[in-house]
Amino acid sequence: MSPEEIERLARKRAGAKLGWYAHATVYIAVNLVVFAMSQYGFGSRPWSVFPLLGWGLGVALHGISVFVLGSGAGLRERMVQKERERLQRERGGS
Repeated sequence: MSPEEIERLARKRAGAKLGWYAHATVYIAVNLVVFAMSQYGFGSRPWSVFPLLGWGLGVALHGISVFVLGSGAGLRERMVQKERERLQRERGGS
């Protein structure tokens, strides 16, 4: 990979991680408010668990896509590298 490609990929990954941190921060802040409303404002049933679980699943899947599937030399990057090599061979052979 060229230095420009490495820089672009590094910025993309850092942006994805910062996006997840922002998502998790908003999730925590909003759910604290929702929990407080559930406990102290609107009845006695713990209804706040439903948005907590639903949105929590979204945050978890977002985290998996950023930190597990998007890290290291992932499948997509290996496929791009193989295609790049194949195209270079074809151009060199023609």
